[in-house]
Amino acid sequence: MENNIQPIDPIAFSLGPIQVHWYGVIIGVGIALALWLAMREGERRGLPKDIFADLMLWAIPIAIISARLYYVIFQWDYYSQYPAEIPQIWNGGIAIHGALIGAVATTYFFTRARNVSFWKLADIAAPSLILGQAIGRWGNFMNQEAHGGEVSRAFLENLHLPEFIINQMYINGTYYHPTFLYESIWNLLGFILLMSLRKVNLGRGEIFLSYVIWYSIGRFFVEGMRTDSLMLTDTLRIAQTISIALVAVAIGLWIYRRVKGYSKVRYLEKAN
Repeated sequence: MENNIQPIDPIAFSLGPIQVHWYGVIIGVGIALALWLAMREGERRGLPKDIFADLMLWAIPIAIISARLYYVIFQWDYYSQYPAEIPQIWNGGIAIHGALIGAVATTYFFTRARNVSFWKLADIAAPSLILGQAIGRWGNFMNQEAHGGEVSRAFLENLHLPEFIINQMYINGTYYHPTFLYESIWNLLGFILLMSLRKVNLGRGEIFLSYVIWYSIGRFFVEGMRTDSLMLTDTLRIAQTISIALVAVAIGLWIYRRVKGYSKVRYLEKAN
C-alpha cells in the first residue's frame, strides 16, 4: 500500500513559467486573515484605520529578511563556503524566530514614528500573529518538512488523523511525526486563549506577553520532536534555548511593568 502513496504536489498552479507553491499561497492566506483581524480590532480600539496595513508594508519584507539572516547565521559553516546561496530563499531556510524578531523590532520603530503605544499595537496584533502561525504551519505540511522522528502508520492512525495527513507524512518510505500539526493545533488553542483574554481586560502589554509565553512553551516541546532543528551545540537546540529565554523575559517584563505601573491602562481602554 505504502508504495502507491503519492505526496501532494507542492505546486498549486503555474502562470506561464512561474510556479506558485502551496507554501506561498498558505502563508499569504495566513497574512491576509491576520491583517484583517488586526485592522478590525484596531478600529475598535481607536487606532487609525490603515495603521496595520502601513505596518505590514515594512514588517513583511523585514521579517522575511531577518528570518533568512537568522537561519544563515546559525548555518554559517555552510553558507560561508557558498555565499552565493545566501539570498536563495526559494531553496528553503528561514526561521520563525528570526521573522518574529524582525517583525517586533519593525513594530517598535514604527510605533515610535507614528506616536502610538507599542504595547497597545502588540496586544491587538497578538491573536493575529498566532493565528497566522497556525495557518502557516500547513505550508510545511505541503512541503513535507518540519516533521518529527519516525513513527509507524498505526501510531498515526491511532491519533485519528485524516487519511490525507497520514499519507503526506509518508516520506521516502517512512512515516514521521506530524509536528507541523502539533504546533498548528497549539497555536490555534493559543488564538482562542488570546481572544478570550481580550474580554478579561488585562493590563496593557499583557496579551502580547501571554502570546510570547504560550507560543514559546509549545514551541519548546514540539521542537524537541523535530529532526531539522538548528543546533547551538551537538545537543542544544537553538529554538528551545530561545523559547526558554523568551518565557523568562516575558514573565520578567510582566512583573516589571506591573510593579512600575506601566500596565495600569487596560486593554479595552482607548487611551494612546
